[in-house]
Amino acid sequence: MQVAKTSKPSKQRKRLFQAPDHIRYKHFAAPLSPELRKTYGTRSLPVRRGDTVRIMRGDRKGFEGKVSSVDRKKFRIYIEGLTREKVDGTTVFVPVHPSKVMITKLNLDDKWRRKILERRKKAKEAAEAVEKVEEKAPEILEVEEKTVEERAVAELPLAAEEEKPKKRRKAAKKAVKEAAAKEAKPEKEAKAKTRRKSQEEQKVG
Repeated sequence: MQVAKTSKPSKQRKRLFQAPDHIRYKHFAAPLSPELRKTYGTRSLPVRRGDTVRIMRGDRKGFEGKVSSVDRKKFRIYIEGLTREKVDGTTVFVPVHPSKVMITKLNLDDKWRRKILERRKKAKEAAEAVEKVEEKAPEILEVEEKTVEERAVAELPLAAEEEKPKKRRKAAKKAVKEAAAKEAKPEKEAKAKTRRKSQEEQKVG
């Protein structure tokens, strides 16, 4: 069931504190350290008991320790060694919001968490493979275009060689016609002379 978004703070708080467990779990997501990002191929994971975290903001910035407990009702985590003294002298844990910490070491006792990390890593590797293929695609197209051009260039001399016999035939035909015309010229001239003579004789007679 999709819930409509709202800009009213009262409704936002109501949805936050009345959210079911599977949505509350997502609100405990914290960023991973750069080393864990490289090894597992993901940016963030929900904090669990047993994880080692480092506080990145606030008065206790830089403190690092193991998560002793997680309070999903109040959206807070408690870290071993992060305590304060009350007025009566008792020591209590200092609550920390999960968005203020960075996970430096993961607790991988849960097999389902290991499966989640494996799935995310495979998805990232597949996405990187697709990106590499997309990057290589223009290069492949350029190579194909080059091969087409090379084929055309290679076919040019063959076409010229095929045209040579045609040119030779045309030249031979021209030569034959010219030779025939040269042979026919004296005969034509002789006939023309005889005609002229006959015409002159007729005029004289």
